[in-house]
Amino acid sequence: MEQRLIKLREQMVIDGLDAVFLSNPISRLYLTGFTGSAGWVLITRDAQFLISDFRYVGQAMEEAPSFTFIKHEGQPFRDVKDILGKTNVKEIAFEQDHLTFQQYDKLASVLEGFVLLPKSGLIEKLREVKDDEEVALIREAAAIADRAFLSILEEVRPGLTESAIDLRLEILMREQGATSSSFETIVASGPRSALPHGRASDRVLQKGDLVTLDFGALYKGYCSDMTRTFMIGTPSSLQKEIYQIVLVAEQKAVAAIRPGIPGKEVDEVARNWITKHGYGERFGHSTGHGVGLEVHEGPNLSFRGETKLAPGMVVTVEPGIYLPDVGGVRIEDDVLVTEEGYEVLTPSSKELIIID
Repeated sequence: MEQRLIKLREQMVIDGLDAVFLSNPISRLYLTGFTGSAGWVLITRDAQFLISDFRYVGQAMEEAPSFTFIKHEGQPFRDVKDILGKTNVKEIAFEQDHLTFQQYDKLASVLEGFVLLPKSGLIEKLREVKDDEEVALIREAAAIADRAFLSILEEVRPGLTESAIDLRLEILMREQGATSSSFETIVASGPRSALPHGRASDRVLQKGDLVTLDFGALYKGYCSDMTRTFMIGTPSSLQKEIYQIVLVAEQKAVAAIRPGIPGKEVDEVARNWITKHGYGERFGHSTGHGVGLEVHEGPNLSFRGETKLAPGMVVTVEPGIYLPDVGGVRIEDDVLVTEEGYEVLTPSSKELIIID
């Protein structure tokens, strides 16, 4: 946590900020380690404060020992004013993407005389490069999901519903130590597999179905996100064709990952391969995104992805092809950017698995 504070203060110096007020629960967790459900964070150039209520006095002292804990008595913004009133700070930055208008209005009223500076992505940018502790937690979250996939393959059969598979995946991940799934699991079979975000339904798996599972584990606050597509019964020539195209696109994009490459160039590798084979219009989403405390965070692997990849970043690579009335294929790995290139954190086979 100390290194994260150092990184933030270095950025504050670069941006000319004397104080930062954080309202996003993810920012609070990232900088303090405090897992309570309520609280505000105030950071100046030389001090840091965690403001919450009486429920979290002991927990905050245990989880965030380097922060001065302030127990508020109803209006935390007054505590912010009291703290700043003892400093020379006149301007305070806040997270414009996370403070509601009502909260901003109240904050501005309480902090009359101070200048409020809206900032976007201040903490999110710091979070893009993971430290060793974060990488270890994401690695375990990915391993839990990967093992759950291998287990669910032993249970899948025609006649099961998508929702039954969804529930079973949740149980399998929790049995291995996950807090929960990291997002609402996607189980899409048959024609529904052409829905990139097809939530599990009561549809029954049938012979001839492509089945896409997109899921992840939440482990000690950190997420994983993987996708595998498999076949129920004998695949048609078209199903085999699109599967192979997506598989190669995914492999090529993963192999392109290295420090210094912009996210958009990784996206181009996958997109160009799929377009070359005539299915460019059937691949409408980005190739990937960062994953960490949130299942979707920076950097982006899309045509807008200007950020250059750096060691410690963890990204997904997930190209797909989606054909209405036929089905779809998506294959996704979690990938760690290393000094030398990359490491795949979800190593289960991506060859087409056929279940009779």
